[in-house]
Amino acid sequence: MALANAYVLPTNRIPDLLRKIQDGQVPARFTIQLLKDWGFTSTNDRAFIPLLKAIGFLTADGTPTQRYSEYRDHSQSKQVLGQAIREAYSDIFLIKEHPTTADRSAIEGKFKSYHNASDNIAALMTRTFFGLLSQADISAVPRQSIRIELPPENDVREEAFQGESVAKSMSSLSRSLHYNIQIHLPATKDVEVYNSIFKSLKEHLVD
Repeated sequence: MALANAYVLPTNRIPDLLRKIQDGQVPARFTIQLLKDWGFTSTNDRAFIPLLKAIGFLTADGTPTQRYSEYRDHSQSKQVLGQAIREAYSDIFLIKEHPTTADRSAIEGKFKSYHNASDNIAALMTRTFFGLLSQADISAVPRQSIRIELPPENDVREEAFQGESVAKSMSSLSRSLHYNIQIHLPATKDVEVYNSIFKSLKEHLVD
């Protein structure tokens, strides 16, 4: 799992920065000078660069990623950012599937314990998270998915998920068939939920 520790002081300027990304060209390198050219002249604004790296918009050396380019498409920008947030802050979504400001205390506590942060820093990390969240759509983002391929050969394979091995007998499948199955799993720590899903798959897919 993951929990980004990047934060910015001017969280009210997060929407402004995201609009600049959408409306401007993709730079060869995202630099402090570019921030200044966009009107982000405060030294506090420099923290936007590590934040963009944390959510996968920039590589370690500041080069814009494919996600950066995809975000510039207004028709999918909120979903792109939603996916970025789910990846960068996946531990938060174990606390609440759709976090709101009512969960602020629990989220601050998570940042504090995970990063051994002070109360002040944990609060800034939380404000930054909610600043990003307000600009994103996480409802359309798949929570978690795995891919299972049932081979055409008559054999037995074991697929592992969350440390649990699931044995599947393929003895009755035709050699000419090949299935690709996409499964969207709920975010839960209850292993029995996953066991029930795979048990149902076995009953319906294997004679």
